[in-house]
Amino acid sequence: MTDRLRIAFAQMNQRVGDLEANAKAMLDVRRKAAAEGADLLLCPELQLTGYPPEDLVLKPEFVRRTHECTDQLVDATSEPGPAILIGTIVNEGGLNYNAIVLANEGKVLGRVLKRELPNYGTFDEKRVFAPGPIPEPLEYKGVKIGVPICEDIWQEVVCSHLAEAGAEILLVPNGSPYELDKEEIRYRLVRNRAVQTGLPVAYLNRVGGQDELVFDGSSFVMHPDGERVVQMCDWDECLLVTDWERTSEGWRCTTREDHKVDAFPEDVYRAMVVGLRDYAQRNGFPGVILGLSGGIDSALSAAVAVDALGPDKVWGVMLPSKYTSDDSLEDARECARLLGCGHDVVTIAPGVSALDEMLPDMTGLAQENVQARLRMVALMALSNSRGQMLLTTGNKSEMSVGYATLYGDMAGGYSVLKDAYKTTVFALSKWRNHTRPEGALGPDGPVMPDRVITKPPSAELRPDQKDEDSLPPYSVLDRILEGLVDKEMSVNEVAAATGEDAALVADIETKLLRAEYKRRQAPPGVKIGSRNFGRDRRYPISNFFHTGPK
Repeated sequence: MTDRLRIAFAQMNQRVGDLEANAKAMLDVRRKAAAEGADLLLCPELQLTGYPPEDLVLKPEFVRRTHECTDQLVDATSEPGPAILIGTIVNEGGLNYNAIVLANEGKVLGRVLKRELPNYGTFDEKRVFAPGPIPEPLEYKGVKIGVPICEDIWQEVVCSHLAEAGAEILLVPNGSPYELDKEEIRYRLVRNRAVQTGLPVAYLNRVGGQDELVFDGSSFVMHPDGERVVQMCDWDECLLVTDWERTSEGWRCTTREDHKVDAFPEDVYRAMVVGLRDYAQRNGFPGVILGLSGGIDSALSAAVAVDALGPDKVWGVMLPSKYTSDDSLEDARECARLLGCGHDVVTIAPGVSALDEMLPDMTGLAQENVQARLRMVALMALSNSRGQMLLTTGNKSEMSVGYATLYGDMAGGYSVLKDAYKTTVFALSKWRNHTRPEGALGPDGPVMPDRVITKPPSAELRPDQKDEDSLPPYSVLDRILEGLVDKEMSVNEVAAATGEDAALVADIETKLLRAEYKRRQAPPGVKIGSRNFGRDRRYPISNFFHTGPK
């Protein structure tokens, strides 16, 4: 039995399905931890496979190769270094389990199978995994260590059982996606478990982007009195070796680390940067192209792209029509200059004239949508010519109520603003114009003219058009949408909470439900809030249930 332990926490990125690369990264981290004298190394949940593996788990060949790679990882621990807790898949009796394997000196010392499988919001683990039995502590160097895996700490039963079974420390490997205010929820949860069990809890999370999900890291250690003694960084990979001692009151972490994690709106902005960076790079795109209209949505999207990929990998194209103002032309040009990215102007006027000849009876909305669709035809052609991914620039407010053109401004490969309401877009733009985030590849100083932020939003598809001709002010609209979408409130509940007229709220609900078919065809985008479209909020397209007055 030992009275001292050095536990290394590896806050790592991942590549889903890249078993060999993920295994190599874990072994590289193990060697670094060994150089610092670590006894035990904790890696994130399912670090070998990447998270979430989704239906890859249902593919027998994937599970077979995961087993092979796990065995190779275990064998590799015969080299000097710390024991390692490996996040992997275990298949037994035809069932797949989300598992942690403890390995050292070329042998498996123990394992834990995840019991509580999340099946809400972004999670579908019951679809691919079977629940394990309630876990027992693992023993290492005479110390009983509880390893509740991610969701296992959200239900009190697992941690309570581990404490009753003699666990002395709780080490929690996670794959916890970022969302607004998630950090405080995690702190509160872990504090409750630490106080309830009387045990210190180490919460380890991964970093990086995986399709629509972004992982922020922000790992920490909490003592039984609720004190957070270690706070690791957010967004970046990090290896932290911590010292632990057995005291008269139990095990305590003597290491102190206090990294200040990002607050709003910087956390949202960095989520967008990380999400776009990993999506574009992992899918082999050499850069991105976007329509740079002179409006705030495209300006912010361009800023995120430059910060994520670098100015040389971003190409902004202004596609004016006869309704495009001189101010918009100037603002788009100035955005590109401030960001240092590429900029071209390609007029759509000849295409509009050609379609007017083809379809002379077009009026109203059809004429407006033709412009949006011609822009996307041009942008996709340019995208094909250089291989750059088309970045879509629509925001959540527009997507919610269908104020977007199918096969027009909705077309593209990825959308960084997909889960950002318009009021959030304004907040992010104002913040970025005064602050360059850590790790950004873009410039210091302003990234867009102030006029882009202050002028009334407009699609500029008809003379003197303003968004508020068709929609309530965004400050009103977004409060209504937050109630209807994020909180799943009824029309009357939203009206009471916001003070807005129930008829207005009912009209917004109708628009929201009618636009479902459009959202099903929208590109993926970074999840920010608790109810993003696609992974979290899944409504039927043909739907006759309304909460408002009939």
